[in-house]
Amino acid sequence: MSDLLTELQWRGFISQHTDLQSLREALDSGPVTFYSGYDPTAPSLHHGHLVQLILMQHLQRAGHRPIALVGGATGLIGDPRMSGERTLNEADVVAGWVEKLRDQIGRFLSFEGDNAAIMVNNLDWTGPLSAISLMRDIGKHFRMGTMLAKESVAARLKSDEGLSFTEFSYQLLQANDFLQLYRTHNCILQTGGNDQWGNIVGGVDYVRKVEGVNVHALTTPLLTKADGTKFGKSEGGAVWLDPQLMSPYAFYQFWINVDDADVEKLLKIFTMLSREEITALMADHQANPGARAAQRTLAAAVTSLVHGEQAATDVQSASQALFGRGEIGALDGDTFRDATAQLPSANLELGRTTIVDALIATGLEKGRSAARRTVAGGGAYLNNVKVTDEDAPITSDDLLAGGRVLIRKGRKNLAVLTTSEK
Repeated sequence: MSDLLTELQWRGFISQHTDLQSLREALDSGPVTFYSGYDPTAPSLHHGHLVQLILMQHLQRAGHRPIALVGGATGLIGDPRMSGERTLNEADVVAGWVEKLRDQIGRFLSFEGDNAAIMVNNLDWTGPLSAISLMRDIGKHFRMGTMLAKESVAARLKSDEGLSFTEFSYQLLQANDFLQLYRTHNCILQTGGNDQWGNIVGGVDYVRKVEGVNVHALTTPLLTKADGTKFGKSEGGAVWLDPQLMSPYAFYQFWINVDDADVEKLLKIFTMLSREEITALMADHQANPGARAAQRTLAAAVTSLVHGEQAATDVQSASQALFGRGEIGALDGDTFRDATAQLPSANLELGRTTIVDALIATGLEKGRSAARRTVAGGGAYLNNVKVTDEDAPITSDDLLAGGRVLIRKGRKNLAVLTTSEK
């Protein structure tokens, strides 16, 4: 355990904290119970939450007990954002999202052994809380100056929209979570992202005032690229962990396309590779960056972590098969559909559409003369097989899983034809 914080610092997990030396001593002296909270503001977690889940894995593997808190209560309120007031979701919607998040979180933690993880919902103790108790028992321990100084609160107060009392009160509820978990589970550490620092410290102060004990806080840096911009937006928006919101193939492609300048940092945070393995991998990558070995390792590891080893294997096979380095006919319909979802597409009329028609319809060529020249030059492929007869129609025998065929011009220009015919 003595090297745990050093390892977490090397991996980039530690930004702000209370007394780090005191926390080190607590972690070294025996198992510590810690928690991280996840509010159900959407039907899925995203890559930012994944940072916290992996941090929880590191701590649990070192022998400490994790508590995963799903905010059934705080999710109904909403933490103040810089950009404006949140939309308050209906209680039954939030309750459904709570269950989705519980299921996602449960896949990352172990619920067996001496340090088995615990899953809690803060609605259990916040729901019965009366307005009088909130004001009298909790509110009396908080000072307005401190609450108003919180960055998101101060920014919103200066905006035209202002800040509702609903969101302003959020920090009291989160602080009370820490107290409840300290009392029921002897939880002495809360982790979270840097944007939660003000709320987490509020909980630390609240526990100290009420119980007279010092508890700990630790936050991770917000992920940024080497150029300082925010990391984590895909073409479709957030990098969701739910395969219904972001397919495993799209998820894999997001990670494989990260910039060379960012890949080492991401390997440290999002994989369990050792220092020696990452050092060796980066040396190989720098010697031959075109092979993108670091990105491929990162993408495979994170996809396997989130979606399972089989899904990771499937999407890697699909990625290779699209460009003729694997057996495209072996792909299942869902994987092939996901792999070709962003490609240019056109409708296929079985028995009538030819390769020339396909090249033009999908935009890979601009006219019939150009399309014919591509075929004659050996640059047209149907399902990765070179086409030599420009007049041969595409038939049902050519259909791959999901009623699709893959068109390729040259080495890298891909498109897909689809049909509803069986």
